[in-house]
Amino acid sequence: MNSFKAYRIHSDDGKIRAGFENISLDDLSDGDVVIRAAYSDVNYKDALAATGKGKILRKYPLVGGIDVSGTVEQSSSNRFRQGDKVTVCGCELSETRDGGYAEYVRVPAECAVKLPDSLSLFEAMAIGTAGFTAALAVDRMEQNGQTPDHGPILVTGATGGVGSVAIDILSGRGYEVVALTGKAESEDYLISLGAASVLLRDKVDLGKRPLEKAEWGGAVDSLGGEYLTWLTRTTKPFGNIAAIGLASSWELNTTVMPFILRAVSLLGINSVMCPPEMREKAWHRLGSDLRPRHLENIVTRTTAFDDLPLVFDDFIDGKNIGRTVVTIGGDN
Repeated sequence: MNSFKAYRIHSDDGKIRAGFENISLDDLSDGDVVIRAAYSDVNYKDALAATGKGKILRKYPLVGGIDVSGTVEQSSSNRFRQGDKVTVCGCELSETRDGGYAEYVRVPAECAVKLPDSLSLFEAMAIGTAGFTAALAVDRMEQNGQTPDHGPILVTGATGGVGSVAIDILSGRGYEVVALTGKAESEDYLISLGAASVLLRDKVDLGKRPLEKAEWGGAVDSLGGEYLTWLTRTTKPFGNIAAIGLASSWELNTTVMPFILRAVSLLGINSVMCPPEMREKAWHRLGSDLRPRHLENIVTRTTAFDDLPLVFDDFIDGKNIGRTVVTIGGDN
């Protein structure tokens, strides 16, 4: 462990530079748990950070990667022992702390979650922040009264990581899921995950009235902007909309009428700042009643650590479908 490989991101007078380096534990952010990395993954946020196309990092240099799974190598916390299989998702990795694109990762104990026996290290990263976010969304919706008999759930950004896992989880719990996408060629993929039907974005009439015909029992939205506005207009009374992203826009122009006249709930989902008990609950459910049934379909790419830089452009260009897992140490 004297020296190990990491994919590090620098800012040279505002110009982003990223690449592999050999570093030591002394170069990493502080923490009381050292993890020998088995797998990581690639999220849109990772691609933005590594390419400099988005302002994700708040300090430099940092190791990239918002997720990691692996085995505890060292721990000064009584919550973990050497050999424990753990995962870390979000928790400001690759924002203010060194992230998961390294052979060894150091984090505060409250960021790590011991994996349930039902999930492997590979499956943890097949799920990753995307699936963790989807699980948080479903959990919050159901806490707020969402049930399958309330009507179909619309999932926007359906071919992305969150959308893919959300479709899988919701359909497994008996919901009728409608997948909204701009990728007509992905219909078979979405149906294979459990979508009952696929709605193309260019076929949607977003409407202009404060309230349009109520169609959706609820929604999981990763787009924001005009699509989230449309969802507030078209969700049935007492339905829940889980807002998890802003791929289309960070703006929301709506009225209070859906929330007053239809009692629609808009639930904000944040996977980064979750307290430990919320993280543990979500991962427990991901290993049990919220376990995705089609991870073999959702993981559309597995890449070696050395080939990591070749993946980012597909995310930036909107060509990625499903989840991409990065093999670092594997099931060592």
